[in-house]
This record gives sequence, C-alpha cells and structure tokens, in this order.
Amino acid sequence: MNAPLIFITGASSGIGQALAQRYAQAGWRLALVARRQAEMEAWARSVGLGPERCAAYGADVAVTDSIVAAGRASIAAQGLPDVVVANAGISVGMNTSVREDLDVMRDTLAVNLMGVAATFHPFVAPMRQRRAGTLVGVASMAAIRGLPGHGAYCASKSGVVAYCESLRGECRASGVKVVTLLPGYIATPLTAVNRYAMPFLMQPDVFAERAFRAIEAGASYRVIPWQMAVVAKLLRVLPNRLFDRAFAGRGRKPRRGE
Repeated sequence: MNAPLIFITGASSGIGQALAQRYAQAGWRLALVARRQAEMEAWARSVGLGPERCAAYGADVAVTDSIVAAGRASIAAQGLPDVVVANAGISVGMNTSVREDLDVMRDTLAVNLMGVAATFHPFVAPMRQRRAGTLVGVASMAAIRGLPGHGAYCASKSGVVAYCESLRGECRASGVKVVTLLPGYIATPLTAVNRYAMPFLMQPDVFAERAFRAIEAGASYRVIPWQMAVVAKLLRVLPNRLFDRAFAGRGRKPRRGE
C-alpha cells in the first residue's frame, strides 16, 4: 500500500491507542508496539483494521534489544515509517529515603528516557538516508519543574525534552524532523490514580487530534493543551521560594505497592 505508516509505542491504551485511532481515521497504516500484543490485535479487529492496515509487535521498551528488534521487524514487514512516536511511559511516586524506590527510579528512566532513544534507534539512519521522516518524543508537563514525590517521573520527562532537543539538532541537516510533545493531564490509566487536582484534564481523543496537528505541522515543541503552555511559562519564571511554597502540600503519586 502507498498509505503513509506510523510506528507508535505504548499503543495498547491511553494516548498511544488514541493516536492510533486518529491516524487510522486519516488513512494511515499502523505499526503498534506494546508488551500486550494481544490487546492491540483485539483493538485493531474491533475497529475494522485488517493486517494490510495494522500490525502489532510485542516488545518492552525498557529492554533495548526488545524494542530495537520490534523496530527492525516493522521495517522488514511494512517498510520504513513516515512517523515514529515514542510514547510508552510509566509514572510511579518515589521517596529517595526508601531503598526500593531507587529501583523505581531506575525502571522509570529505563522506560521513559532510555526507551525513547531505543525506540528511535532503528529508524534514525534509514530516515537520514531517505532525507525524510518525523521522530516524536512524548514528554510531559512534569518536565518543566521538579514536583515533590515525582522525582523519577519529572527527571525522566525532563530528560526526554533535552534528548529530543539534542537529536533535533543532529537531524536538522538531513531533513528528519524531531517533535517534542508535552501533554498536560490526560484521562488515561496513568492519571486515574492521581491524588490531586488535575486542571484542564483532557480526554485522549482530544489530545490525539491536537497532537496529530502538531506532528503534521512539524512543530519542534508543543504543550497540549494550550492552557498548560501558559502554566508552563509561569512555572519557569516562578522564584524557587514561591514554587516550593505553592507545591509543599500537593498530593503525591502513589509509590510502588501503594
């Protein structure tokens, strides 16, 4: 088929599945990746996507060889994608004084940061050779400032922003675009356990529509929704003493096992 192809990680639920739905509606072919391969295949059948339109690959982005193999398998079976979205992520609270939570930080960085680079790896060289393609890193508003109890998640998402900025500079001369998306609060399984207010909470399909437009436009950096972009700018300039006071009593993400 001549339809364009998108490769999406974390595609079994939430943002990843919503993006898959939006691109399917636009006529794209899909390469979907997650640990839960059967769920992706069942979803594809439920929305009427046959094997000529959609392929599912079981992989764990925290295991470099696993996600690299999935990328290479997709290229072999479906061709080089036009867009790659590194979306898979986890969010777990942590307390640095607890030894077990150091493992939480290691695992979070492996999925949220290292997993982005490993996802992109199979595609960077062939996209450069083709001189076309878009690599999309999904970060978070949590990348803007470090939130109490969210050290692992904030660090990982800040890393995604910095990494994608570096990669964008490396790829610019080759015609390959790098897009960084920073979602605010999206109604997904990751946010369902949050113990605090989530302003401007957005449904996944609404996010997917806005992300689709940002990717199509080749935006280098986009906060979604726009209201959170205003919040992000305010947080960047807020003095530390005021920031610390404002977030001192904020609820925290549940830790592993809670």
